[in-house]
Amino acid sequence: MRFTAAISLLLVTLFAALPLKAEVVNFYAWGGSPEVNSYLRWAQKELQGQGIQFRHNKVADASEVVKQIIDGHSNADIIWINGENFHALKEAGALRSIADEIKAMNNINQDLNWQTDFGESVDGLEVPWGVGQFNLISRPGLFDQKTVTAESLLNAVRENKGRISYPKPPDFHGTTFLKSLLLSIHPQQREVFQQPANSVNANELTEPLWSYLDKLHPLLWQQGKNFPSSAGEQISYLANGQLLMAVSFNPNDYKALVNQGRLPAGVKRHTLSDKAITNNHYLAVPSSSNNSEAAKAVIEFLLSEKAQQRKADINRWGDPSVLKSAQGSSLLEPTDDFHASWQEYLEREWSARYQ
Repeated sequence: MRFTAAISLLLVTLFAALPLKAEVVNFYAWGGSPEVNSYLRWAQKELQGQGIQFRHNKVADASEVVKQIIDGHSNADIIWINGENFHALKEAGALRSIADEIKAMNNINQDLNWQTDFGESVDGLEVPWGVGQFNLISRPGLFDQKTVTAESLLNAVRENKGRISYPKPPDFHGTTFLKSLLLSIHPQQREVFQQPANSVNANELTEPLWSYLDKLHPLLWQQGKNFPSSAGEQISYLANGQLLMAVSFNPNDYKALVNQGRLPAGVKRHTLSDKAITNNHYLAVPSSSNNSEAAKAVIEFLLSEKAQQRKADINRWGDPSVLKSAQGSSLLEPTDDFHASWQEYLEREWSARYQ
């Protein structure tokens, strides 16, 4: 009996000494940026100490994951979203209400207007992770002013035929390029674009845009018959000199990409229209998550001072922090993004004309 008791005690001691199995958190996020991917690898190592196996499931298009979640065929515990993808998940009732359960929300900068996402109330279903501001990055001498208007862009294209382009919609950078042109063409109609496209005369508002693009496209790279597939591809063309301009949704990219050796020194940052279209990108937990508590622990970490400071470092990702403690000096003067319905409208109308 004593021998049996001793063996039992030994087994209990051995099993107690074994490490507990890490909780797996599946994070679905765009995988097209080396800087983002590197940052998430760092987060993965940091979270190991909390007993969490943080998996970055790389996606090319978040809408595919959104469809899988809505159809009940996804193992996602966290998804990186905003805009029309958030709208679709909210409408389907596919997200958990988490904002009130995240302690780090007490440190969020309330001036970021994160409570609405492309005109839709967040309602606690997602939490802000970073700030996006649409901007142009150009080779020196292309534009004289920090603010580029539709007219000054057309003049630059005329003087540099075949050296300027923009990403092909429905890439969201390309669609935001169209939105920025609309704001330049209709500077007094800013509030109209906050309304659903079907509630205003969208055809009348966009007619000047299509007339403008009819003039612009023949002067673009490859005569507007082909377009860069993404902002990343356009950055590469800017780096090797094929193009003189690229677009970005990160206001720090023009510095960060130089520091990383991906762009030559001296590139400039500009807004297209008088202000930069600005939105927040978010983290959300699907209702179908099998590990929502660990998912919320991951979000607490990603919103921590340590993680937000590293994310904002222009020698790394350079994505602006959402915390009160962050310095806002690097941000451009903002204007709200369009209502989400304009995304589909503009992409459909653009494709009908130019594809």
